Amino acid sequence: MIMAEKYFIIGSNSFSGASFVDFLLKQGHSVMGASRSDELHKAFLPYRWNGKDADFRFYKYDLNKNLEEIVSLVKNEKPTFVVNFAAQGMVAQSWEYPDHWFMTNVVSTIRLHDRLRHFDFLNKYVHVTTPEVYGSTDGFIKEDIPFNPSTPYAVSRAAADMSLKTFFDAYKFPVVFTRAANVYGPGQQLYRIIPRTILSILTGKKLQLHGGGHSKRSFIHFRDVASATHKIATQGIPGETYHISTNEIVTVRELVEKICQKLDADFDNCVEVVGERLGKDAAYMLDSSKIRQGLGWKDEVSLDEGLEDCIEWVQSNLGDLRDMHWDYVHKP
Repeated sequence: MIMAEKYFIIGSNSFSGASFVDFLLKQGHSVMGASRSDELHKAFLPYRWNGKDADFRFYKYDLNKNLEEIVSLVKNEKPTFVVNFAAQGMVAQSWEYPDHWFMTNVVSTIRLHDRLRHFDFLNKYVHVTTPEVYGSTDGFIKEDIPFNPSTPYAVSRAAADMSLKTFFDAYKFPVVFTRAANVYGPGQQLYRIIPRTILSILTGKKLQLHGGGHSKRSFIHFRDVASATHKIATQGIPGETYHISTNEIVTVRELVEKICQKLDADFDNCVEVVGERLGKDAAYMLDSSKIRQGLGWKDEVSLDEGLEDCIEWVQSNLGDLRDMHWDYVHKP
């Protein structure tokens, strides 16, 4: 039996944040969440689907504007774990407003860390970061590969990661880092490749495939990411980084072809090939042996099973989803 703990999730409106809240509530934990926007439509909040959300409290706090409120909440509630999913997260748009990415992902985030390091009740601070910090790589990479970021987004995340490492070295701040492959699942934002492909096919719209979809990726269902994140929070060694990934690698084109096959759609009729995005990494493949061997984690949801899961979610919510904005809308 898992002992109930108190968690504070920063960025609880994000796909990964909301999905992790759902995982924790199903485990019987008490959860608080904060995001800068009001809670989203129920279709994007997995923790609202299961009737177990009575133990969840939501706060509309912006990391850039409400640092004092966030720190006060942590000080008063004394959560055992703080898990931070909050970040400006779009790669392509980071070229347009790089200062916004650096304000959120570096300045405001480091201000938060500098306050949290004084709280001795904090068992672990889980910093959810990204493999984008590595740039494009060859073969499977381990956690100790040097950073080589190629976009403003990746540089901003690398800067915060490096700052946190100094906090661990200097103050023994109990941080652990997670870097996951391409996360997906029911409830994901519509501008992401899997829900957008499904929606495009079901509504008869052309999907724009950047660069022909030749980038290689590992796609991992958030049920697997959630179980890994929980293990890292409770069992991870402070100061360490853990990769979360499957060993199944596909190109984006192969992914779209899989979805077309499942929906009996013709790839050529559904897709329009357009130019590649600026600075897009051709490949990054994460070696996840550290978490598998060290913490006993393994992924359980195959890509085929996960895609079926996503198709069912889109079909069940199609009436609402088809009329929503599919494109990313930037908010400073």
